[in-house]
Amino acid sequence: MEPELKQNQNNLLIPIAIVIAGAFVAGAIYIAPKGDIKGSAPKTQEAENTASLENINPVSAADHIRGNLDAPVKIVEYSDMECPFCKRFHPTMQQAMNEYGKDGKVAWVYRHFPLDQLHPVKARKEAVASECAAELGGNDVFWKYIDRFFELTPSNNQTDVDTVLPQIAREIGLDVEKFNTCLSSGKYDKHVEEDYQNATATGGTGTPWSIVVAKNGKKYPLSGAQPYSAVKQLIELALQEK
Repeated sequence: MEPELKQNQNNLLIPIAIVIAGAFVAGAIYIAPKGDIKGSAPKTQEAENTASLENINPVSAADHIRGNLDAPVKIVEYSDMECPFCKRFHPTMQQAMNEYGKDGKVAWVYRHFPLDQLHPVKARKEAVASECAAELGGNDVFWKYIDRFFELTPSNNQTDVDTVLPQIAREIGLDVEKFNTCLSSGKYDKHVEEDYQNATATGGTGTPWSIVVAKNGKKYPLSGAQPYSAVKQLIELALQEK
């Protein structure tokens, strides 16, 4: 269920109280602190603890960034590549970048948040595969890999990783032998785990979990596969921060 957002006198479509509280919840997969599955359908939850948002690792050139690193607004998405709601949210973020990324207003930062309780082995292996794509082809190829993955795969722990991961590598022009060597090396396991730990440290309990960061450092949580209207409203609010 999508929250109904009101329009204020300044044409900011989100009530300030809701924004500060971070009460955005749409389709998402949630995991309890002990690892129990809380649900996998749209739901309502209490306001996020905004203080935990300050634990976010700073965005840097080492991140996977679509758009301008110096953009005044950055949307940091923590995603599980097997999550059906992440698959749903991916075109929404592409739409945001089409509107705000071309003129440098918004940058999209992709980080990993594999939910092992729901997608054991597969989600982490897919995350590592995207890192191998980045190693072999650079940032643009990373995004090509991610885009194609969400286009092609069924999600929800149904992906045949042994077939699909090298298939996508081949489609986007990577050396498949080098890709498979990287994939089996374990060299990116630590990086994926670091992303996972940072996601939980910022208050993430499910995927997709995103944080909108304004130029002045103010942060807004965005939980679940929100519709584009909700993402756009947060972007507009963040752009007003100085």
